Amino acid sequence: MADEIPARAILVPVDFSPNSEQALVFAAELATRIDAPLAVLHVVHDPAEAPGYYAQRDPDHLGRMDDIAAEMMQEFLQRMIDAHPGLDILRQAHPRLVSGLPVTRILEAAKKINPYMVVMGSRGRTGLSHLLLGSKAEQVVRLCPAPVTIVKMPNRDE
Repeated sequence: MADEIPARAILVPVDFSPNSEQALVFAAELATRIDAPLAVLHVVHDPAEAPGYYAQRDPDHLGRMDDIAAEMMQEFLQRMIDAHPGLDILRQAHPRLVSGLPVTRILEAAKKINPYMVVMGSRGRTGLSHLLLGSKAEQVVRLCPAPVTIVKMPNRDE
């Protein structure tokens, strides 16, 4: 995971959720079309911000969050490669793990590598929950120096 993120890559921050899967597929298809590298970034959360997030994997070894996150990243990428065998660029993706607050670290990565674009999944919260919790995707859209595309999950009710 020490692989450097290439400049002008399509940067895809992931949290291993279905929203991230949708964003990664979108970004991989776009990267293939424009012949851009694909960088997959996961921010290892501060336990105070996301208690229990990594503990689901190994509750007795919370101090190994980076190791657990690295395993989760490898499993996530392999699952995506297996699910989308026609997207060869997924095999060439540049995974990267960093620790800290997600929005801050995503913005730092964007400033450092000057990506072609940032592609993020969004839960699409609205109303009171959005006002109270805010949106990481919205913060990145407002503050990112690169273009940002938000990929939303298809509405299952339609």
